[in-house]
Amino acid sequence: MIRLLGLTGIAAAAVLAAGCGAAAAGGSAPDSKPPGQSAPAGATGPKPVSLAGLLDPTAKFVGVEAPGAPDSLAGVRAFAASLGRKPDLIGQYVGWGTSFDARAAARAWSYGALYYMAWEPYGTTLAAIASGASNGYITAFAHAVRALHRPVAISFGHEMNGNWYPWGTTGATPAQFVAAWRLIHALFAAAGAQNVIWIWNPNVITAAPQVALKAYYPGDSYVDWIGLTGYFPPSGLITFGSLFGSTMAEIRQFTAKPFLIAETSVQSGPHELTCARSLVRGIRRHRDVLGFVWFEFDKAGVDWRLQSRPALQAVLARDVAKLPIVRIATP
Repeated sequence: MIRLLGLTGIAAAAVLAAGCGAAAAGGSAPDSKPPGQSAPAGATGPKPVSLAGLLDPTAKFVGVEAPGAPDSLAGVRAFAASLGRKPDLIGQYVGWGTSFDARAAARAWSYGALYYMAWEPYGTTLAAIASGASNGYITAFAHAVRALHRPVAISFGHEMNGNWYPWGTTGATPAQFVAAWRLIHALFAAAGAQNVIWIWNPNVITAAPQVALKAYYPGDSYVDWIGLTGYFPPSGLITFGSLFGSTMAEIRQFTAKPFLIAETSVQSGPHELTCARSLVRGIRRHRDVLGFVWFEFDKAGVDWRLQSRPALQAVLARDVAKLPIVRIATP
């Protein structure tokens, strides 16, 4: 599965991250023969859908990452029942070396949601990827994505500005991250996989204020959206501006690409309703923020789920009802 955050300090992030990637880390070694791709049975592929209406939509994304989704939609449906409306984006964490889960991506689209995968390079290094050691695997993956004929949002090596992942600041350099990203992007382009929305996803800088983000940025030609990971703690960073504002300001110094709050939730505490209100209002007020993705997990001793907190459900449902939601055209 996945780590949690990195909000109020690096040490807290590292504790919460411990043991989060074990399930995702499985799969073949990066220089081994690429595994076969899973494709919808008997399908020749639906008519391709343009990215034009998705890259810079006038409406907002309200997404979710939930256990088993989108292979199973049970968690997504429970979240939708809590929120009072269906999410239009479904996220999944994908381990390096595993094949593209085309059935899951197609299931998300049929539900009415954009499929978003966070690609986690466990079991390899960014230096190895940048050197070409994984080219066969990446190319096979790209061909499988292309064959889906549906838009797919992909982030690679998220939260690279933290030290809680092996591809982060203690395991790789900014130059290695950029080189790996650009090579992956080039291999997708060579495979004709033009149906990808590329999301560059750092953690909010409060967890690692000494790390300059610009050095990790691959460039506007390689990125479509800027993803941000940030969680609302019980106290302190309890508004949209205090949590995300400084990171957004730093990023605006080198790109004008739109933002997606790519992973967030609200920790239980005296300010949780204030945090939820501020999250949605911040999304609504910022034209350049495309939406948010809610982390609907009970993980590492913290229950981030919406469905476990009725008061939070009511506040979030009321405010989300005021957002115009991106409509995904289902088959």
